[in-house]
Amino acid sequence: MKALTWQSRGKITSETVPDPKIEHGRDVIIEVTACAICGSDLHLMGGFMPTMECGDILGHETMGEVIEVGKDNHKLKVGDRIVVPITICCGECRQCKWGNWSCCERTNPNGKLQAQTYGYPLAGLFGFSHITGGFAGGQSEYLRVPYADVGPIVVPEGLTDEQCSS
Repeated sequence: MKALTWQSRGKITSETVPDPKIEHGRDVIIEVTACAICGSDLHLMGGFMPTMECGDILGHETMGEVIEVGKDNHKLKVGDRIVVPITICCGECRQCKWGNWSCCERTNPNGKLQAQTYGYPLAGLFGFSHITGGFAGGQSEYLRVPYADVGPIVVPEGLTDEQCSS
C-alpha cells in the first residue's frame, strides 16, 4: 500500500509499505477514506516530537470503511464506516473505567518511557511517534485499528466523509 511517511526533519515522502494485518482479536483493518492534517502534524514534520523514526506513517484524524474484523470484536462489522480517534484505549483499565481514555494504562507499549519524560504515561496514539506507542497513522491506504471495539465511532447513514471531518 501507499503511505505518507516521515523521513527526517522537514522531509515527508510517499512510500510503498506492507499492508497492515490483524494482530489481536479486537483489531479491525480499515480502508482509509479520509485523514485530516492538523497542527500537531506540523510538530512532527518539523522534527519537534522526540522518537520519530524514518519510515513512520503519519496521520491521526482518520476515517474509513472496515474491511476485516478480528475474531473477538463484536461491535464492528465489515462495511461499517468509522471515525477513528487519535487515542487508542482498551476500555478495561482503571483509567478507561474512569473515562480518562487518553490515560489508558494498556495501549502504549512505551508508557514507562513516556512517564519518565512527561511525569505520567498516556495512551497509545496513531501516527504520533514511538513515545506514544509507535502506531502507524492514517495517511495510508489501510490502517490497523487496535482495540477497535472501544474508541471508533460508526458513522450514521447519509453522512459524507467531508461532513464527518468538519
